[in-house]
Amino acid sequence: MLAVRTDESHTLGMTVTTIKVDVQLRDRLKAQAQRHGRTLGEHLVTLAEDEERRDRFASVRRAMLAHPADAAYEAETRSWLNDAWS
Repeated sequence: MLAVRTDESHTLGMTVTTIKVDVQLRDRLKAQAQRHGRTLGEHLVTLAEDEERRDRFASVRRAMLAHPADAAYEAETRSWLNDAWS
């Protein structure tokens, strides 16, 4: 069982809960949190935020593939990338 606890100043107005995970996973997460100087709760927040960020970028990639750049955009991009700006 993985208990996610922080001191009261971090949980003001929040409900603290327990999640059940394999002991080895709990130990891995605790070790990761310690390496980064975070509590386990803070580490889980970071992991969740990282996953949400990956999801947003995946959504942007899908949108870009569905709506490829037109010729004018490609020409402007080439002009920015040429040596004239060096």
